[in-house]
Amino acid sequence: MTYLQRVTIVVDDYDAAIRFFVDVLGFELAEDVPAPAKDGRDKRWVVVCPPGGQTSILLARAACPDQAAAVGRQTAGRVGFFLHVDDFDAVYARLRAAGVELFGEPRSEPYGRVVVFADVAGNRWDLLGD
Repeated sequence: MTYLQRVTIVVDDYDAAIRFFVDVLGFELAEDVPAPAKDGRDKRWVVVCPPGGQTSILLARAACPDQAAAVGRQTAGRVGFFLHVDDFDAVYARLRAAGVELFGEPRSEPYGRVVVFADVAGNRWDLLGD
């Protein structure tokens, strides 16, 4: 079997990213372990995933100016991530209650309901559901 195992999102802060993905989006914290960098920096291996999902996200703290410049712009301002949920209304309400940046109101498309939101780093996502 072939599947996409993991993607990386570059973030400013591990703990803020964990709070966003776990507390706001409802993901599970799969791993959070120290991973000392070769240059002595404090580094962690932090992985989150949607419940029951095969694809996970590695939350990688920016470690240099080039990486810091990519935080929130990993897809050059385009929607680069797509989160399909079973209960669109509940997740949308949770995003609003948490003060997540939303771009417009939910709309109906041939593929379902959708609204664009920004994650903790500023990357744009489509929230998708029926």
